[in-house]
Amino acid sequence: MKKIIFLIIVVLTSCNNSEIRTNEITNIEYYTSNQTQKLNFPFSDATIVNNVIYVSGQVGNIPGTTKIVEGGIKEETIQTMRNIENILKSLDSSMDKVIKCTCMLSDISEWSVMSNEYVKFFKDSKRPSRSAFAASGLALGAKVEIECWAIK
Repeated sequence: MKKIIFLIIVVLTSCNNSEIRTNEITNIEYYTSNQTQKLNFPFSDATIVNNVIYVSGQVGNIPGTTKIVEGGIKEETIQTMRNIENILKSLDSSMDKVIKCTCMLSDISEWSVMSNEYVKFFKDSKRPSRSAFAASGLALGAKVEIECWAIK
């Protein structure tokens, strides 16, 4: 009998939590810049869910083009971070509000060069959590792609 009562409580608790989770997501916005629309990319620059901004993976392309900046991983990282910064500014946010980044590199041996440029975009006291890993075949033939989450 105790097992049946326990099972009923677990089931009822699970049902209530499912309802709460369903109702929590109330506001979803999709941000697509004119440049992304012009290039007909198959994604939004960012999605905002309840004031959390999820920035799509960005590469070091010159805004409005599919051309990657020249000069290697250092210059690509700088441009990538500028692209992220511009998206956040468009959404009334900033690099100070970034909470998580994921960095994908075509060659993990370039991690330290990427990190040296990446870190310059954050205050020492406001460095977001981060993951980095090697990936083959990044968009537009890029050496680095970075996505991030920020607060609006």
